[in-house]
Amino acid sequence: MIYGVIGDIHSNYDALTAVIDELQQENVDKILCVGDIVGYAAEPVACIELLIELNCISVAGNHDYAVVDKFPVGYFHADARAAVFWTREQLSHIHRNYLQKLPLVVELDEITLVHGSLNHPECFYYIVTEPDAQLSLDLLETPICFYGHTHVPLAILLDNGIRYVERGSIIDLNAKEKALINVGSVGQPRDWDLRACCVVYDSEKKIVKTKRVKYNIKHAVEKIYEAGLPGINALRLTESIS
Repeated sequence: MIYGVIGDIHSNYDALTAVIDELQQENVDKILCVGDIVGYAAEPVACIELLIELNCISVAGNHDYAVVDKFPVGYFHADARAAVFWTREQLSHIHRNYLQKLPLVVELDEITLVHGSLNHPECFYYIVTEPDAQLSLDLLETPICFYGHTHVPLAILLDNGIRYVERGSIIDLNAKEKALINVGSVGQPRDWDLRACCVVYDSEKKIVKTKRVKYNIKHAVEKIYEAGLPGINALRLTESIS
């Protein structure tokens, strides 16, 4: 089985369609999403509808839940909060219901999906320190967990009891006890590479490939300004602001 795994789309439809085109060229069998479909950018409806069309399996991100009042908006900084309020006005009952029903964690076959940490996933903690990583590894009941939230792709691997970080574009999971794979961000990368990011996972070969995909950033930026969203949300796409 070949999976395409995406996340942190953040209403960036230009980036999403470019990534989906790339995954289709990779002949993926199934697309999975680690959440934050909406937020920041200007096309939440188009992004939701494309994932529905693709029958994508997704978990909820903090922005997804904030839009439907399942996560406190007070946790967000001003530009993110403004996008939450704006997004609420764009969604129909069908779109809100879709976000409302997204689960926090999904397990399928040997894979777990979560947006942030497996440690109280409803709190959307970040995995940024060694103790953060260990908490999720301890709770992980499958060999591999795909997650997002930081918008930075990397792999945290457990090999013979030793935990370490890999940042290469190809990760071999053979003989690894457990793996936490951050899939980066489709719609708002924060690692100084402005291209959209996703991963491809071959479950037979146990290989994860990180893919970077060019898209029309100028077009996405123009839509943010036209929507009246905060300008910083557009600058994030051009300057990789954290």
